[in-house]
Amino acid sequence: MKKKRMAGVFFSLMLTAGLMAGCGGNQQGGSSSGGNGGGGGGGDVIKIGANLELSGGVASYGQSIAEGLDLALEEINKEGINGKKLELVKVDNKSEAAEATNGAIKLISQDKVVAIIGSATSTNTLAQVQVAQDNKVPLITPTGTNPTITNKDGKVNEFVFRTCFIDPFQGTVAAKFALNDLKVKNAAVLIDSSSDYSKGLAASFKEAFTQGGGKIVAEEAYVAKDTDFRATLTRIKSANPEFLFLPGYYEEVGLIVKQARELGLNVPIMGGDGWDSPKLVEIAGKDALNNTYITNHYSSGDPDPKIQEFVKAFKAKYNKAPDAFNALGYDTAYFLADAIKRAGSADPVKIKDALAQTKDLQLVSGTLTLNENHDPVKSAAILEYKDGQQQFKTKVNP
Repeated sequence: MKKKRMAGVFFSLMLTAGLMAGCGGNQQGGSSSGGNGGGGGGGDVIKIGANLELSGGVASYGQSIAEGLDLALEEINKEGINGKKLELVKVDNKSEAAEATNGAIKLISQDKVVAIIGSATSTNTLAQVQVAQDNKVPLITPTGTNPTITNKDGKVNEFVFRTCFIDPFQGTVAAKFALNDLKVKNAAVLIDSSSDYSKGLAASFKEAFTQGGGKIVAEEAYVAKDTDFRATLTRIKSANPEFLFLPGYYEEVGLIVKQARELGLNVPIMGGDGWDSPKLVEIAGKDALNNTYITNHYSSGDPDPKIQEFVKAFKAKYNKAPDAFNALGYDTAYFLADAIKRAGSADPVKIKDALAQTKDLQLVSGTLTLNENHDPVKSAAILEYKDGQQQFKTKVNP
């Protein structure tokens, strides 16, 4: 398995090298200012890519983003942008980093897209960053929250953006909620050691929680695809925590919450947006999820009129309430469409410049203004699970 993955990464790097060597002389949308090659802005359509987890371990995330994108593009294309329609080209990265790299290369070299939306997870987004940078094509992740996606070692990735808030903010919000709202004084932390997302949230939570006077009494780890967490949870229970911070993805989180309750670990459990999937309730069971909380990008229960308008449109198309990944997919399409319109061009470099200048853009998940790192400054919602349903609890501003 390891050899296959290494071979896939090597193949991806070779493809990237070949693509970089071959794209320099092409023009995009009539401009010679760089970019991915011709075709994406020609004719009556502007091609944009979606590199998403449509199958594999976190397919629920990618599928939700795709639903939001499809709804948004239906609405946007009723009027069009600068006389053109947006055409979405989707690739399935199968929830794997090497496939995400290959997908980005395909979208740029073969499909000639002017921008890429995706991926859902931080790891799969990071796998595309160098391809986007080298080929001067904007990459926007709707839900990748790891800070290094947009800023690596103090250097901003010029062509990379996101629609969501980042891990430090999410972890800090969780810590403050535990301390101030739940009034806990000590906590345990259980992370997925194979996930950049999980480790990032845990680091910011621990820092904010201890600075606020809390104490971390246990730290444990698991690896994605694990299914039996009882020994780990038994060790955590023996430390007598008042609270468990569990930043991970729904597939393992559901089993962990279920097994924790079976072992009598009935303290409040909290995680991040990685919990947000309908599959979570199926895996954990609605009773086990009582007394659990998440930080999230939005809530369908928020009374904000713009949110309720989106919820109505989404329900009309899909016959279900939209989750945060639906909302952020929807918002990312509008974020990109607004930049293309302001750029007045299908040139990826001009689109990149317009994205970076985004200010006070009214979206479903909040008012979006980008900071110097290409990260949004926006609010977070706290949601509570009650009988298997998410309930809007409060909104926390930056």
